[in-house]
Amino acid sequence: MAIRAVAFDLDYTLAIPERDRQALLDEASAAVDGPSLSREAYLDAHRRNLTNRTREPIFDDLLADHDTDASASELADTYRDAITDALVPVAGAEALVRGLREEYRVGLLTDGPVCAQQAKIDALGWGDLFDAVVITGSLDAGKPDARAFRAELDALGTTADETVYVGDSAELDIDGARAAGLRAVQVLDDGAASPEADAAIERDALADRLPGIVADLD
Repeated sequence: MAIRAVAFDLDYTLAIPERDRQALLDEASAAVDGPSLSREAYLDAHRRNLTNRTREPIFDDLLADHDTDASASELADTYRDAITDALVPVAGAEALVRGLREEYRVGLLTDGPVCAQQAKIDALGWGDLFDAVVITGSLDAGKPDARAFRAELDALGTTADETVYVGDSAELDIDGARAAGLRAVQVLDDGAASPEADAAIERDALADRLPGIVADLD
């Protein structure tokens, strides 16, 4: 089946934070007189709360383990602002998407609370960049659940065998996409590629090489 669409992950695929996420978390918590929170604990809570509008349930989980008067809502807002301010596009990302749209439907499937992920898209100026945007906070399940990928396919109006998914996480993006029947291209940052990936590409070469990779998969 010919390729009709390319869908992307957002974080660490098309955009990356300029600053260390642990440092951003530390600063956000300190700003609201909160406790020290580890990045690992945050990621665990994030995975448990992929289908929410805001990060407040994530910080509710984290703060429950600490004796603190810090507000989960205030901390969620402060951390969202910190992450959004630190986010920058991968070199050539916007031109890559616009170029692909000349030949394919192009979508975005990103994990996380709706407000948090939409704030990133808005800060990057990408509100009209994609043909379809799906944020798992609006769904019943996040990646790697097949329901998340099916929601993206529905938004794009394509079938799994007509669609390539591009993302960095072996478990969430590559394994999830392949299990849902999509072809998958892994974006690497000096790491090893998943054996499930149809192709792999270093992130700093994404804009130059991805169009050719997609054409080869067609």
